[in-house]
Amino acid sequence: MARQRKIATVEKVVKAIAKARGTHDVSLTRGAKSPEVGPHVADDLARSGIRLSFLMHDVSRMRRSAYDQHMKPLGVTRAQWWVLAHLTRHDGMMQTQLADVLEVGKASLGDVIESLESAGWIVRHPDPSDRRAKRVYLAKPAQALIERMTQLEVQFNNHIFAGLTPEERDAMSRGLSKVKQAIASLSDQPLDLSSPT
Repeated sequence: MARQRKIATVEKVVKAIAKARGTHDVSLTRGAKSPEVGPHVADDLARSGIRLSFLMHDVSRMRRSAYDQHMKPLGVTRAQWWVLAHLTRHDGMMQTQLADVLEVGKASLGDVIESLESAGWIVRHPDPSDRRAKRVYLAKPAQALIERMTQLEVQFNNHIFAGLTPEERDAMSRGLSKVKQAIASLSDQPLDLSSPT
């Protein structure tokens, strides 16, 4: 009974919004996940989705660029930092596992690993059960570098998130997590692009 009242209330609100926008083509059926909206509301949602997608892309690109500049004095690239960061949590990973976790090609990772090894920040040892496979370990000098990078990252994040309240940060984190899950689900159920949504 309470659920039916809630659906009726939501339907009234959706109809009021649609009416204000000049369309009456709105319906909410029992069990539906979201209301079917008229053309004006659907157009606004589509434009809003496109704007949000571009904003997410721009923020990601700008953050990467700013982060690289922030870390430049340490002489470490973003790719090297990701490898070091993963090894702080899973030291001794197989090189192939590391490539999978970082979602990079084995050849690309190989270049990063070689540069980190040349700098003395990691060491590679053959896997005891498979001598052809290599395990990657943090070298002792990397500890001081990781501590300094962590301090710089905290500083960087404090600056870029300074304009957000803790509640806004939480809301953004929850929202982006939902988007991430939706994107991940596309590999299980690809979108049907043959029919309009």
